[in-house]
Amino acid sequence: MSFDLVAPDGGASGWLARNRVGLTIAATIALAASFMAEHYGAPAMLFALLIGMAFNFLATDSRAAGGIDAASKLLLRVGVALLGLRLTFDSVAELGLAPIVGVATLLCLTLCIGIAAARLIGRSLAFGLLSGGAVAICGASAALAIASVIPKRHLNEQDVLFTVVGVTAQSTMAMILYPMIFGALHLDDLQSGYLIGATIHDVAQVVGAGYSISDRAGDIATFTKLVRVALLPVVLLVIAIVYRNDSGGKVGLPWFVVVFIALMLLRNFLTLPALLLTLCDSVSRFLLLTAISALGVKTSLMQLTAAGPRNFGAVAGITLALLGMALVAVECGLV
Repeated sequence: MSFDLVAPDGGASGWLARNRVGLTIAATIALAASFMAEHYGAPAMLFALLIGMAFNFLATDSRAAGGIDAASKLLLRVGVALLGLRLTFDSVAELGLAPIVGVATLLCLTLCIGIAAARLIGRSLAFGLLSGGAVAICGASAALAIASVIPKRHLNEQDVLFTVVGVTAQSTMAMILYPMIFGALHLDDLQSGYLIGATIHDVAQVVGAGYSISDRAGDIATFTKLVRVALLPVVLLVIAIVYRNDSGGKVGLPWFVVVFIALMLLRNFLTLPALLLTLCDSVSRFLLLTAISALGVKTSLMQLTAAGPRNFGAVAGITLALLGMALVAVECGLV
């Protein structure tokens, strides 16, 4: 779940030298997406994803692969961390305590639905926890984290791979479709942001979908999503207890969530220069756009359709159940 910030073999300069090709490609796509968004009025995040997918063949190029991967992971996390400077206590208070409790409730219900769906198709408890946790928390990252605490004899690598592919595919589709669905339902920015943050699997797609609606929706979506991510250690601990796993692995918050919270506190307790806030906001936006571009390059339509039908169907069912529950919660006045 965490990403190693230490650049081996040569420090930061060596890391940049090794990854410059992939980083340059992602940044160039981000600039192109920004240019097209300004001239055609469509969301830059969507342009970045679609243009990136057209360059999927570069994802397997040895010269570019490392930089593309770094852009989709490290730059994304740095960009999300910097978003902490955008959030004020007023915007969090606007969301209220009930929606935060609602996120935790939705997470628990989604895990239960995952277990039930696995039993329904004749799969194990481990597969239910894997698929349910991936949908409930943070997609592929959660799937890999959960797989790391489940004993190997209960879960095979193919199930993990198909689950990762399934949640990645559906998260990408959700990034494109959910803003249109919520717009058709005439939901406001607060409601749309909350639903995106509470239902889309991966952080990158949450950011892309949220900010494609508005800055306010993007801020709320990011905060809501990070509440889900913050619950990952709790889920891992419970799963470790269930399986009595003595792997000794550490369970903690991802570093970018810690930095996000620290910057949010800094923003609210200190008076920071407006120029600094504007600069950090611009840097964050470009890093996120670059990360989405890299994510597009890594997205293969062939791989998205390669997931096993049972695995894909289970993940799809859990995803729709989460969306349905979240919509009901919003309609009942939770947000």
